[in-house]
Amino acid sequence: MENTAYIAKAEAKYVRISPQKCRLVIDLIRGKNVGEALTILHFSKKGKAANIVESVLNSAIANAQQKFPSIDVDSLYVSKCLVNQGPSLKRVRPAPMGRAYRILRRTSHISIYLNERIKRR
Repeated sequence: MENTAYIAKAEAKYVRISPQKCRLVIDLIRGKNVGEALTILHFSKKGKAANIVESVLNSAIANAQQKFPSIDVDSLYVSKCLVNQGPSLKRVRPAPMGRAYRILRRTSHISIYLNERIKRR
C-alpha cells in the first residue's frame, strides 16, 4: 500500500501532454521548498508543461491550507512528485502510396505530494 507520510497531495489526470516533457519539469522541483518551486516553474522555458505543473502545485498548496488552516506555507516542500503515463489517443496520418502512419497523442497523470519541514533550533 501507499505510504501516507505527507501533508497534502494534488493530482491531475488525463492531461494532454507527453509524460516525457512533464518529467523534465518535475525533476526541477523535486525536494525544493514550495516558494522556490513556484519561482522555478514560473521562469521555466518549458512553457506548457511548467504551467500545468504549477497549477497542480498551487492545488496541493491550497489542499494543505484547507486541511490544516494554521499551517505555515513557507515550511512546506515538495516531498514526492511523479508523472505516470495515461492512455494514448490513437490518430492516423496519411502516408505515401495509400498507407497510414499512426500518431500517439500521449496523456499524463501528474501527482505532487507536500510535506512540512521541521525547523531545527
